[in-house]
Amino acid sequence: MTTQRDIANRLGLPVHPPKTEIFDLAARTNTDPKQIVRDVDFYRVEPFGLYLARPMPGHPRLRYLRSWLLPGLGLRISRFDWHPGHERDLDFYLDVVGVERGEESWRTVDHYLDIEVRAGREARLLDVDEFLVATKADLLDEPTARQALETACAAVEGLARHGYDLAEWLRHNGIELSWPGHRS
Repeated sequence: MTTQRDIANRLGLPVHPPKTEIFDLAARTNTDPKQIVRDVDFYRVEPFGLYLARPMPGHPRLRYLRSWLLPGLGLRISRFDWHPGHERDLDFYLDVVGVERGEESWRTVDHYLDIEVRAGREARLLDVDEFLVATKADLLDEPTARQALETACAAVEGLARHGYDLAEWLRHNGIELSWPGHRS
């Protein structure tokens, strides 16, 4: 019997189960994919999604995270504040995710595909190799994998149609974001 690790090793890639996160509104915490509970400075629930802002303690490159979970689009959209000397030419980072919305807590399941957005210039799809390995290893079932791929393609295509202006593309989808919290 071929295991998930066998497939990954054959392709020369690591394989891991989909990363999950918990966003506990009442406790004002975020349990990250490594199951470390982080304090959240700010949560806001809107009809279209959940916003959070929190520090990134112990992260070598990132100081602060601001994210929107957008269930209707199947995306988590993040902005990062970088430690000095670790800045990147990156305006937004989009994770393709499944979002489970609850009264007291939300949960995301990462679907491996990510998109880097450089405002006015490009949207780059990332981690296709990891997505393919996870799919081949049955870490994503076929309907979930298909939806993840459609979500990523729709986001890249939508961003391209709107000149790689994330805010404009989101407005076209009836979503207006703000980004309160820490700034560099």
